[in-house]
Amino acid sequence: MTTRTLVYIALFAALVAALGLIPPIPLPFLPVPITAQTLGVMLAGSLLGARRGGAALLLFLLLVAAGLPILSGGRGGLGVFLSPSGGFLLGFPLGAFVIGWLTERQAPKRRFLKRSQRLALPLAITWNLLGGIVVIYAIGIPWVAIAAQMSFTKALIGSAIFIPGDVAKAVLAAIVAVSLERVYPLRNSFQAEQKRA
Repeated sequence: MTTRTLVYIALFAALVAALGLIPPIPLPFLPVPITAQTLGVMLAGSLLGARRGGAALLLFLLLVAAGLPILSGGRGGLGVFLSPSGGFLLGFPLGAFVIGWLTERQAPKRRFLKRSQRLALPLAITWNLLGGIVVIYAIGIPWVAIAAQMSFTKALIGSAIFIPGDVAKAVLAAIVAVSLERVYPLRNSFQAEQKRA
């Protein structure tokens, strides 16, 4: 990895940490709060691609495990991974990786450039929904059921409250990613850098 790549990985780990400064919204019926940090997961995957986006979230989780209070609400340490929200946290790197992988596969071919530009936003939203919601929930909901000692059905129904906010984050992350990609195609610059190396 180049220094530039490492800087971007650290930058996006810091972005997810900064989103943790937004106070969490506690829920009375589920021991997992609503936070803004999944927005950072979606942005990392969309802008950095699969490997770099996943690495940024792995770095973030390593910092959390080391005890830095960078989770929403000022939490940190190994204990948070055993809490009901631990499964959602463990899903962050995989979610970013999936978003990045799908985004990289959508890279436009020259003759389909105009069509792909029209499809860029709907596809980006779809990839964010798949990686940022489906993948993270697939790990998080079973973990909630185990850690909170509740039925899977109750954990699934309780987690439905997150969906509207996460859909809004997916749309926002897609708009930001598509807009930035038009101005400064970050993933393309990484690929060009790899070819030069």
